[in-house]
Amino acid sequence: MKKILGLSAFYHDSAAAILIGGEIIAAAQEERFTRQKHTPDFPIHSIRYCLEEAGLSIDELDAVVFYDKPLLKFERLLETYYAFAPKGLVSFLKAIPVWLDEKMFLKKLIKDGLQEVGVYDKKKLNLLFSEHHLSHAASAYFPSKFQKAAVLTIDGVGEWSTASIGLGEGNNFQMLKELEFPHSVGLLYSAFTYFLGFTVNSGEYKLMGLAPYGNPDDPQTSEFEKKIKENLVDIKEDGSIWLDQKFFNYATGLRMVKDESWKNIFGFKRREPEEQLEQYHCNLALAIQRVTEEIVIKMALTAKKICDTDYLCLAGGVALNCVANGKLLQKGIFKDIYIQPAAGDAGGALGAALAVSHMYFGEERVYKKDSDQMKGSYLGPEYSEKEIQLMNRKVKAVCENYSDFHSLTQFVASKIAEGKVIGWFQGRMEFGPRALGNRSIIGDARNPEMQKKLNLKIKYREGFRPFAPSVLAEKCGEYFDLNEDSPYMLIVAPVLEKRRKLLPENYHQMDLWEKLYRERSDIQSVTHLDFSARIQTVHKETNSRYWRLIAEFERQTGFGLVVNTSFNVRGEPVVCTPFDAYRCFMSTEMDYLVIGDFVYIKNQQPDWGNREKWMVEFKPD
Repeated sequence: MKKILGLSAFYHDSAAAILIGGEIIAAAQEERFTRQKHTPDFPIHSIRYCLEEAGLSIDELDAVVFYDKPLLKFERLLETYYAFAPKGLVSFLKAIPVWLDEKMFLKKLIKDGLQEVGVYDKKKLNLLFSEHHLSHAASAYFPSKFQKAAVLTIDGVGEWSTASIGLGEGNNFQMLKELEFPHSVGLLYSAFTYFLGFTVNSGEYKLMGLAPYGNPDDPQTSEFEKKIKENLVDIKEDGSIWLDQKFFNYATGLRMVKDESWKNIFGFKRREPEEQLEQYHCNLALAIQRVTEEIVIKMALTAKKICDTDYLCLAGGVALNCVANGKLLQKGIFKDIYIQPAAGDAGGALGAALAVSHMYFGEERVYKKDSDQMKGSYLGPEYSEKEIQLMNRKVKAVCENYSDFHSLTQFVASKIAEGKVIGWFQGRMEFGPRALGNRSIIGDARNPEMQKKLNLKIKYREGFRPFAPSVLAEKCGEYFDLNEDSPYMLIVAPVLEKRRKLLPENYHQMDLWEKLYRERSDIQSVTHLDFSARIQTVHKETNSRYWRLIAEFERQTGFGLVVNTSFNVRGEPVVCTPFDAYRCFMSTEMDYLVIGDFVYIKNQQPDWGNREKWMVEFKPD
């Protein structure tokens, strides 16, 4: 059984993952340990955790694999600057010294970084490099429940590739078709993220959340969509695209787009961060979301055609666009779709390790038709009762230890029903960007005030942001038009008609905030403007404690779902340790905190009214 450590680092979302005999033992993002969101730093803490979880030293590893090939990336950088010369000189002068000083010597950086984790024999280290899109594709296909599947990877850019179609079968994966830089769906979407005032590489989900505020009946929305296709992107029938580089600046510049050119196309200037959102911003967000969905569906149709299989796996940053995923599922192109929960660069660490396990060492791939190999994505660290007690003593916390979990769920469910907000910290931390019930903040989906409360008083983020439901898997059909499992919160589906409330005829003409606070359903706080919801189906087999809490809430209220959002505030990574959880709890207006079997009531904590004492400044994302 081969022992393989996979790494991603130096760009954004550094992470580590470890396999033994092809089985995923552990995986974690470095940001959770360092508390710096999207950190590119070498993942020393993640590696240390993975090795401890596996009970291994570096010398015992059969291979360490990095998730992309830096020399190919450097080649792309040089060729791009050459092709656009003399444009981009300032950017070139900034980038090249970094590459020559650091990234050209990545082997040394990796070996030196491992030296900080533990002493090992550098001469014996088997250091390998996987291609970026192979790492993404492997992260989706090899853990999936399919024996044979098409694999569609869409992101910003790897070495050269920006989108790819491949075929996985048994132990093998074959790349069949690629789209190359500078033509990129991910970079197109990020360009609109930038133009609408959000942060590239972290604000794309805000753009997706803003799109439903666009008015689908407004001629401006259709006009924006037309202008995007006429000026910026030429979409081919196979889903490949051509971006007119005279309107973009990411290839050689220091910004995503040429601001003045875009102002001339769309009739308004780039929105500044924190500037008030207007209806035309929302309409443009809806327009680019529609364009993205069209491209993704065309790519999926091409994948179906050239791979001739009933199953599809998705990876890459664009695979986190759960609205597009939901539309793709509705099309019925494939019988089933599997999406890697850590679809972005962090998941590349896992994919690189899986590719080496099955394609380099030839280890047999194990798959089951009824479940994937991700273990619910609960692959991060967990903390013992002793560690929680040590934290309690350190912060002088007041808490009650429930010896009976059923009594705990009864108490917590009753508080959720009262409209209280709960920090819920259990078991192993999730791998990937979604909180899936182990590092979550939860509330009552029925409560029409819950979305506003969570956004403004708990998360300290933009009020328009939607929230997701965690629903008992077996009860999903009672609330949503979704016939598939969605355990990783990566599919958006409609709220059932019977749950909806009648809207006024002028609904789409209302401004953003009027629409936001208009009651739309009996599960108001998880129903988005267009009657959609980003769904997590909770399964007893993968997260028994979370399932039992929601089941108890259903017993008390008749509703088998709760609001679930990640346990953090704006700009902060999801909490990792019990101390992270307690600090976040004390710095917000959360009412209760549950860590394992311990329950903390806010107004019983020492100096509980002094939130500033616990606050940490995080860079807004």
